[in-house]
Amino acid sequence: MFDLPAQRAHLSEKYDLTPSPELAASMSDIYDRMSRVVSPVDWAIYAPYVKAINDLKVQRNAVILGHNYMTPEIYHGISDFGGDSLQLAIKATEVEADVIVQCGVHFMAETSKILSPDKTVLMPDMEAGCSLAESITAEGIEEMRRRYPGAPVVSYVNTTAEVKAASDICCTSSNAAQIVAAQDSHTVIMTPDQYLAQNVARDVPQKNVVWWEGSCIVHEQYSPQDLRDFREWNPGTRLIAHPECPPDVVAEADFSGSTSGIIKYVTDEKPEKALLITECSMASNIADSLPEVEFVGPCNMCPYMKKITLEKVLFALDTMTGQVEVDAEVADKARLSVQRMIDLSRQLGI
Repeated sequence: MFDLPAQRAHLSEKYDLTPSPELAASMSDIYDRMSRVVSPVDWAIYAPYVKAINDLKVQRNAVILGHNYMTPEIYHGISDFGGDSLQLAIKATEVEADVIVQCGVHFMAETSKILSPDKTVLMPDMEAGCSLAESITAEGIEEMRRRYPGAPVVSYVNTTAEVKAASDICCTSSNAAQIVAAQDSHTVIMTPDQYLAQNVARDVPQKNVVWWEGSCIVHEQYSPQDLRDFREWNPGTRLIAHPECPPDVVAEADFSGSTSGIIKYVTDEKPEKALLITECSMASNIADSLPEVEFVGPCNMCPYMKKITLEKVLFALDTMTGQVEVDAEVADKARLSVQRMIDLSRQLGI
């Protein structure tokens, strides 16, 4: 557990983190990326942390990878690269840096370490886990192999290094259908997200897709009635769902896609109103770049993603604590699964 008082005392001795309207005004180029969703008062609070982190990144030769579910002050304020799991996994192999700070959840930091074993990978909060990743173990993979002998195992990147190591290939929500379709076997095992697997099974009817019964605590909360009610209350709103939602929810939506797919859809279509059936920060992070779109309606927040804060990022970079390590043998096997995904994605042009 974090000792927050001790952490704050340490930072206050080294940095002036007092809210500063003057500093905030001098960093208006950064604020412009999030001004629609972050108030000037909040920006005055965030600005000292953003400046300290961005200065320290230079000293440490560090880069920050920010997932689409990070809050705007992290996603726009300090991240060098943003995106979904596939984009960040690829970027981890390309960055020229000594240190990677993973603003996401723990399995993402493991993936970065697997792909960049010689780099230092920092996780600002080791307790930023994932309910989906925690729903399966390597033993679960072996159980599925016994039930479906000879079937390849396609595991979502939202899994631990141990599970990746036990799998044949990984996938993300953006490439899952294409990865499954490219497998030689008629039967394909997907783990651990049952809803992503069911949505893929609909899109790839030529395969017999079987799945592990895991799910995401954010996306499993939505129901078809939620979407029907919202259509009634807000006619004309475009409903856009992530494929980790149950199939009957996806069926009610106007479009379903990964986080990167959602961003592309909204950017291309520019609907007057849009409701994103996914994690809350998605809409916040694209709102300022799409002023013609009104993002409306409820959303569900990921409590794990929200464990990552500016304060924790600054502390991790300052003290170089929260270093992620992966057993070398596990990492070697997991790297094969992730690299197969990256290579196949590039081969398929996705």
